[in-house]
Formats: sequence, C-alpha cells, structure tokens
Amino acid sequence: MQKLLKTIALLLVITTVVFAAGCAGQSKENATEGAVEEVTEESVSAENGSDAVFRSSDGEMPTYVVGTEAQFPPFEIVDSKGKVIGFDVDLMNAIAEDQGFKVEYLDQDFAGLIPALQTGNVDIIASGMTITEEREEEVDFSEPYINAGLALAVLTGNEDIQSVDDLKGKTVSVQTGSTGFLKAEELQKAGIIAEIKDFPHVNEAIEELKIGGADVMINDLPVTDAFIAAQPGVIKIVGEPLNSEDYGFAVRTGNTELLTKINAGLENVKASGKYDELLADLPNYMEE
Repeated sequence: MQKLLKTIALLLVITTVVFAAGCAGQSKENATEGAVEEVTEESVSAENGSDAVFRSSDGEMPTYVVGTEAQFPPFEIVDSKGKVIGFDVDLMNAIAEDQGFKVEYLDQDFAGLIPALQTGNVDIIASGMTITEEREEEVDFSEPYINAGLALAVLTGNEDIQSVDDLKGKTVSVQTGSTGFLKAEELQKAGIIAEIKDFPHVNEAIEELKIGGADVMINDLPVTDAFIAAQPGVIKIVGEPLNSEDYGFAVRTGNTELLTKINAGLENVKASGKYDELLADLPNYMEE
C-alpha cells in the first residue's frame, strides 16, 4: 500500500512539471510571434480617405496596388514572360519613381476595376479609363494624361460604312463597360444599330470584327490606331471621331493624398520629357 502511494505521488509530480513546461513554451512562442509582426510591419495611418499604407521598419517606400485590364494594347498588355507592360504601366512607374512609392499590378476585367477600387482591393486604376461624369460620381480622377476619342472601325474591304449614318441595322462589337459600349447603347436606343456584341477584352471585340461576326467596332482611337499600325491591311478607321475623351488615373473618392502624388508626378514626368518618349513608343507595345 505504501509503495502504491509513492508511485501515485511520483506521477503527480511528473504531470505538474510537464504542464508547467508546456504553458511556459506556449507563452514564449506567442511573445516571439508578436515581436516579429511588430518589427517587420507597422501600419501608417492615412488621412483624407486614403488607405492604411504599410511600411517596413527600415523606412521602405509605401506600395500601392494598381488595378488594370491588361488586354488593352498599347496601354496595357501582358508580354511573353507574363509581365504587365504598356504605356499606362510605364507612365505610372515613372510617376511612382518621381514621388517615392512603389506599385504592384493586379490584372482583372475592366468592368470590375471600379468595384475593386471602391472595396479596397486596389488603390489606383491605370487602365486607359476615360474620364466621364458618371465615373466621377464613383471615383476621383487625376489630371488627364492622354486624349482619346471614339472611332468606328471596319474591315478594309468594307465600303458600305463610312460614318454613323451608315449603321442602320448593323451589328457592333465593343468592350464591356467601355465608353464604346455606352456609345453603342446610345445608338441602339436611337434605333440606329440592331445588335451589340460586347466582350471583356478589346482584342476579342477586334477578333469578332475580323471574323465577320460584327459589321463595325466602336473603340478608343489610339488603341485602334495602334492595332492598325501593328497589323496593317486588316481593319481601317472610317468617318470622324465620335467624340473627344481624356484618360485619367483613378483613386478612391476622397483619397486626396494619393491623388496629389499622382498629379505632381505626372506634371514632373511631362516636364522632364519622359512622357513624350513614352508617347512616341506607343506602337511598339503592339509587337509584344
């Protein structure tokens, strides 16, 4: 009996020691994890409606996520290595360098860009986005960085369509959510065009025109011009531009801090001559 009591006592001592050691280890582990998180990142609160920007403890530049629809050459396109390139990308990179911040690009459908900006999934939109009154109710735009009007494009052998006056009963291809799409809706409501075929990416709208699935395409003039320069003899622009439009970079409504950086950077990049260099290089992006 006495031997049994000694055995039970010994087991109780061992259990107590193991439990205490476990608690101490867990406490040490939690403390270590907390220290790592605090050292590697600190949240820098932002004012004027901007997001919290994360900086490392060594003063690394803030990084903003840029939303883009990378199938809109020559402004956005994915090269053979899977990297997003284009006029908008190079211009935004130059602005970021001038203003001391970094950028990362997130490729998604054009129609989802403004919702992504509003929900905080991206901080900036750089995607050949036309400044319109409707969009200005949802986002804040930078100063315009390029002028781009809408144009009609048809196959090179098409002599029947010369202007909007020739679109009665025709089928039009456009990019979903674009100002070309809005113009097509306007023409359809006016009883001019018969059908609208819209696609997530502009290259799909061009392809629909090429295969004869549409009679005409309504698209941004610089993009259509660049396609013609890269693939001459396929399609042509007819008539006068349907309107005059400006592209702008977009940020969330009220994010004046980031908007000020973008506008200041854009002004400096133009003054330095870098903007003109990028503009002259527009057709080369179509070759990627």
